[in-house]
Amino acid sequence: MKHALLLSFLIFCPLFVFAQFTVTGQITEAGSQKPLVGATVQINQTGTITNEQGYYELNAIPSGKQVLQVSYVGYEASKTEITVNQNTTRNLTLNLSSIRANEVVIQATRANDKTGTTFTNVSKEQIAARNFGQDLPYLLEQTPSVVVNSDAGAGVGYTGIRIRGSDITRINVTVNGIPVNDAESHGAFFVNMPDLASSVQDMQVQRGVGTSTNGAGAFGASINMRTIGVNREAYAEVNNTFGSYNTWKHTVAFGTGLINNKFTVDGRLSRISSDGYVDRAFSKLKSYYLAAGYNGKSGMLKFVTFSGQEQTYQAWNGVPEDSLKTNRRYNSLTYDNETDNYQQDHYQLHYSKTFGPQFDFGGAFHLTRGKGYYEQYKTDQSLANYNVPPVVLGDTTITNTDLIRRKWLDNYFYGATYALNYRAPQSTFSATLGGSWNRYDGDHYGEIIWARYASSSEIRQRYYQGDALKTDFTVYGKVNYQANEQLGFFGDVQYRTITYDLKGTDDNQRNVTQQADFQFLNPKAGVTYAFTPGQTIYASYAVGNREPVRSDFVDRKGAEQPKAETMYNLEAGYRLRGNQTNSNGQPLTYSLDVNYFYMDYYNQLVLTGQLNDVGSALRTNIKRSYRTGVELAGLANWRNVVEVSSTLTLSRNKIKNYAETVYVYDADYNVENTVVNNYAETDISFSPNVVSAHKVEVQPVKGFKAAILYKTVSKQYLDNTSSEERKINGYQVADLRFRYVVQPTFMKELELALLINNVLNKKYEANGYTFSEQYSGDPTRYDYNYYYPQATRNFLLSVGVKF
Repeated sequence: MKHALLLSFLIFCPLFVFAQFTVTGQITEAGSQKPLVGATVQINQTGTITNEQGYYELNAIPSGKQVLQVSYVGYEASKTEITVNQNTTRNLTLNLSSIRANEVVIQATRANDKTGTTFTNVSKEQIAARNFGQDLPYLLEQTPSVVVNSDAGAGVGYTGIRIRGSDITRINVTVNGIPVNDAESHGAFFVNMPDLASSVQDMQVQRGVGTSTNGAGAFGASINMRTIGVNREAYAEVNNTFGSYNTWKHTVAFGTGLINNKFTVDGRLSRISSDGYVDRAFSKLKSYYLAAGYNGKSGMLKFVTFSGQEQTYQAWNGVPEDSLKTNRRYNSLTYDNETDNYQQDHYQLHYSKTFGPQFDFGGAFHLTRGKGYYEQYKTDQSLANYNVPPVVLGDTTITNTDLIRRKWLDNYFYGATYALNYRAPQSTFSATLGGSWNRYDGDHYGEIIWARYASSSEIRQRYYQGDALKTDFTVYGKVNYQANEQLGFFGDVQYRTITYDLKGTDDNQRNVTQQADFQFLNPKAGVTYAFTPGQTIYASYAVGNREPVRSDFVDRKGAEQPKAETMYNLEAGYRLRGNQTNSNGQPLTYSLDVNYFYMDYYNQLVLTGQLNDVGSALRTNIKRSYRTGVELAGLANWRNVVEVSSTLTLSRNKIKNYAETVYVYDADYNVENTVVNNYAETDISFSPNVVSAHKVEVQPVKGFKAAILYKTVSKQYLDNTSSEERKINGYQVADLRFRYVVQPTFMKELELALLINNVLNKKYEANGYTFSEQYSGDPTRYDYNYYYPQATRNFLLSVGVKF
């Protein structure tokens, strides 16, 4: 692999440099002259963000007249024409914007350099560079501690993401400050929001508990997305992608720009399809995005709606371990319409108002409507389990039949969010009061649509019906105090209440009626110290609480209710941001982040091998478990000609005093007894000790970029016993990416891009599951491991035009 990296670097390394110069300067707020940290500065396709002193540096800028563009949330964008014929310095000031989009609530839930927490910002440019139609988790694969997987193997359809070993049910996800995690399962299903990335302005990934936000508690990370902001100029874009496994992506987007300096409309239509790497694991995805806004002198009203419709053939059974070498693309499902079908529509109405230079307010109403089913062909099913009487044919009584069933979800999620922000005149103190009220109203039911033996009156009748009503109320307060130029303090406290009511039956005809209430207090505090320009150390301590998910209640009906989980999170780190010029006058921009974390869990819910009376796996509260480790992220950019970045996570993820249950069955497959195996300390499942991501990108000529991306993930265990017999092997995967952008006279931009995934053609698995059994009179333990193989070498080729 070292030779491949060296060869790629030598091939793409520039052989010469054209007459190009450096543009530097400082971006400050008009009036106060306060440096604006994180402002976006761009000339043509070359862009950067300002450092902690508001300074920027753009390298490899061609000579001649250029347009210098600067934008920053809450400020009016600036466009300035400059002449570049030597190294140039241009300082600019930005005015507070009278156009306040939905950033008020978004910024209230985001971290910054003064909050002492661990986070990574992902810009629109970074999102676009990776967006070839794969699901959103794949666009975050280069961020620290991230591991992604795909059921179908090619990144389209059902995909998963883990951050610090925590899966999506423990990751809080918001869009414009609105929660998108399912209220019952806590999962965020990106397959229901296909190509949303094409309408995202930027994202922030916070690791650990993070700052207070809306929705389910973050127990591994949070992903905060902001959709398209205010575009002052009209635009139109078309993007088409074609790739392996008959993968297609078609996207059309447009924006009116500011009409009469007040109105904006942005829209997008997308269609994505793929046959999948796994046999028959196809995906058919459709989506739209539409936003219309009115921008007044001190207020803003904006309506945002987006929708996703998906049909995917199921690949959730995985591939048995013994089939990996003989038929990696095996799918045990054979019924033609074994599909998942779901549509999710999102509606958001945002309002914000500025009250002078110190106060602003933002609020939003939202509604998410979801409805869909998955269809299954089942053989030899007992009619009694479907509330269907036996079928009598002459002297024959039929009690079992083949049938096709659909299991439905039909739900509404609605509520409101708000945030009131205050900033002192000298910016030494700021405060936020925010919160949300949300309600989930969902139905779970099933119906038979065909049976080999059944009366017609039983078809389409619901054989189970369960209703859920969940109310979530949150209020939080945040303060930042800057004692002096170096020392800053951050405080955050959140109060959250949950009421959860379940009624009716589940798909096993069990009565699931029950009720649960939770009240959580989640305090957080942090400190930052900038001991030199560009160098900051920080530390924070946070407490997070989280309620159990639906299955924890339903599957344990009749037993003791599951307890809420608690996490105590310590984060401490060092940040370095800098620019240097060597003896030859060649500029270098660099950054380094070093972070230590300790996540101490109390009553974490994990699988222990226990089953309920119908064979469903049960999660059990375990008293103590923890994750601890170090995250490193570094970047160096030389003249925008060569950029090298790396992330590395080294972690230890343990459960203390873990008890595993293995069932012993008799000859008729009835439970005879159980075996309990005790462990003093063992590894948490799906938690690799080493995760890294590396990128080398070069721009030998203007507009052409070539990059090699390299990902490594160490071994993971399928259960919580640290058994080498039940694990996912570690893997290393390299991708190649090429992008060429030109600006013809008849359009703004033409882009050709190629992504070659898994260029070394590795055969690897990124996810799986396991279960174990023993049999009466036989001491042998039988393990059944199933895996989700990922695609071997494949490609995605895209063509995009902008007008």
